[in-house]
Amino acid sequence: MESTDALSALGALAHEHRLSLFRLLVQAGDEGMAVGELAEATGLAGATLTNHLHVLRRAELVTDERRGRVIQCRANYAQMDALLGFLTENCCAGSPSANCAPSRCKPTRRKP
Repeated sequence: MESTDALSALGALAHEHRLSLFRLLVQAGDEGMAVGELAEATGLAGATLTNHLHVLRRAELVTDERRGRVIQCRANYAQMDALLGFLTENCCAGSPSANCAPSRCKPTRRKP
């Protein structure tokens, strides 16, 4: 993932409602959720929900598919994984150690 893509994704997630929507879609799994289900779960008005979903789509964090009159939204797990990889690629100073995990990552300090 390029820095510009990471910035786009992080910017899209840097809003309470968009982060909540993305987390709901991640939890929903591969089936995703219909826009109506998202509106019901979040209490967001239709136009507001649509706007937030557009921001997430532009950042490639969400995809959708029309099924007749229903628009089914899904989290883009590949983009999510790419973002996580970008954020942790320098973890543990790049050491491929089995003991290195993002939850254990401690930044190394460079000596001046």
